[in-house]
Amino acid sequence: MVVKVLVVDDSGFFRRRVSEILSADPTIQVIGTATNGKEAIDQALALKPDVITMDYEMPMMDGITAVRHIMQKCPTPVLMFSSLTHEGARVTLDALDAGAVDFLPKNFEDISRNPDKVKQLLCEKVHTISRSNRRFSSYSAPQPHTPTPAPRPSVSGFAPAGTPATPAPTRTTPIASRSAPAPAATANSPAPKRKAYKLVAIGTSTGGPVALQRVLTQLPANFPAPIVLVQHMPAAFTKAFAERLDKLCRISVKEAEDGDILRPGLALLAPGGKQMMIDGRGAVRILPGDERLNYKPCVDITFGSAAKSYGDKVLAVVLTGMGADGREGARLLKQGGSNVWAQDEASCVIYGMPMAIVKANLADAVYSLDDIGKHLVEACH
Repeated sequence: MVVKVLVVDDSGFFRRRVSEILSADPTIQVIGTATNGKEAIDQALALKPDVITMDYEMPMMDGITAVRHIMQKCPTPVLMFSSLTHEGARVTLDALDAGAVDFLPKNFEDISRNPDKVKQLLCEKVHTISRSNRRFSSYSAPQPHTPTPAPRPSVSGFAPAGTPATPAPTRTTPIASRSAPAPAATANSPAPKRKAYKLVAIGTSTGGPVALQRVLTQLPANFPAPIVLVQHMPAAFTKAFAERLDKLCRISVKEAEDGDILRPGLALLAPGGKQMMIDGRGAVRILPGDERLNYKPCVDITFGSAAKSYGDKVLAVVLTGMGADGREGARLLKQGGSNVWAQDEASCVIYGMPMAIVKANLADAVYSLDDIGKHLVEACH
């Protein structure tokens, strides 16, 4: 099936280049372009594309405002282009909160030097998000311009003072109406049993920034278990993401550094471009990203090290994301007697990683995104 794409960017060069790259794929058709957010809304309503690629900085209306309006009027998967800077990361996280499905760094050097790599990545992203749950009209987007009161600030002190972070609006989970639902993937698991877990490990990819926010904001400041987080994300983004979560959550959240010690009420986020492992003394080891591995950070690496260090005392959770990262690490955790939960299909943006867990019969429970936070509290207290 051909994927119809609307390309939105105020740069004529970038509009042409993105259109050329996408049009070279016989299964993708560029059906229109727009030069600002207002045009994007009009074109989205008129052309009904399967996917929209969206720049952030544009005249008349910026990309984030446009995404909010599009999610209200005609929910469509949006791929945001972002700059590889701290500010670019912050803006991208705002766009994901507004309803964008995924993002791609806007790197002019790569377009010139590695056109094949850029083409492959862009086309893969477009195909993947065209199948996301954002395509269904039952997706309920946040109301534009509705300020959301920030939750209680973290007491951690890890986020540098004065770091800007826009509180995210509350989001309603996208629900997909499926023609052939997989019974094993529905959220019908009973409430969890309590156990003295020494570690909660969460892995995710596409859709993860919003999903993690939804889960972690439900945890109390005195949550009794240390937490490690693995989110597929570039190196420039994870620090900004950790700072954002720290401001929104009652637990403390920081980007992990080599030698950090696990402790209750603290979530450590794996740094982008690197690998995070846990040793038996409760310390975090940050290793250089291995080019042989597809994902940096990789959920399998962190899960596998947790299995070795903590035996049956780990509770692992696999959230929304494409691919199957986390499956082999979950297998090791299960062999050691630990528990593994998967997010249900209906609440995922991309049902890939959790599906891999369910299909491999590794899931002890399948829960809706909205229930995972409260079940973590029940299981660990």
